[in-house]
Amino acid sequence: MTKGIIFNIQKFSIHDGPGIRTTVFLKGCPLRCEWCSNPESQNENIQILCHHDTCLHCCHCVKTCPQQAISFQDGYIHVHFDQCIGCLQCIQQCPSHSLSCEGEYQDIDEIVRICKQDLPFYEESQGGVTISGGEGMGQPQFVEALIQALKKEHIHTAIETTGYVPEETFQHLAPQFDLLLFDVKHYDSQQHFLKTGVHNELIIKNLTWAFQQGIDILPRIPVIPDFNYSLEDARGLAGMLHKIGLKRVQLLPFHQFGEKKYDMLNKEYTYKNQKALHNEDLKDYQQIFIDEGLDCFI
Repeated sequence: MTKGIIFNIQKFSIHDGPGIRTTVFLKGCPLRCEWCSNPESQNENIQILCHHDTCLHCCHCVKTCPQQAISFQDGYIHVHFDQCIGCLQCIQQCPSHSLSCEGEYQDIDEIVRICKQDLPFYEESQGGVTISGGEGMGQPQFVEALIQALKKEHIHTAIETTGYVPEETFQHLAPQFDLLLFDVKHYDSQQHFLKTGVHNELIIKNLTWAFQQGIDILPRIPVIPDFNYSLEDARGLAGMLHKIGLKRVQLLPFHQFGEKKYDMLNKEYTYKNQKALHNEDLKDYQQIFIDEGLDCFI
């Protein structure tokens, strides 16, 4: 697999692993987290986004689409992703340039070329490349080939993973990375299911296996109001990580950076009126992990 479908390559990332990094975002995710800051990553295909604030409502895109995948309803353009084939004719012919696409097929050689432009920054800061998404392991053949190409250039590699990956795939890919940035969202399987659409048994099983193999792991907990923000939740999560044997964890305060994307995708954003959390809001939460013997930072 020399090509994969990605939706962004972000340079000079400082929150996706050690040092200065380039983050490669892959499309496709098995989870449907209600707070997701990259909702465009969930669908594995190319998606058309509508910028409603500049849309003329001329409906030229509706008439142009050969698949009849676009409609005008309730005063807004709607793209029906189950019908869209990603031909991009609507984007090319939109008179107000209000349509854009998320996702494109990119060749491994081109991605590596882009990443190598920042080799001096990686070397100076002990940084590298991070695979994100979506779920990077959701395109397993492509991501393995990409990681091997980066290793030939002696580039440190990390992956942000949900952990919700078939065991065979996870056990094959996980040891190939220098670091796993492993999302841990809830200790209770039913609560996990209610807000993400999947249960957590497979996630915990993969996390435990990776720890037992001696793989470098940084568990990261997105702290989300009305989901896992209570001190009781902190105790449950801290106890689970301690039981596995993990020694450090990072807390990620809830934010709303991806809110506008939901409008462009014609999706409802459950956390629209929820205030963002800040580091100072998590001090008592953090202390519970510290009391459990974990190196917990924000």
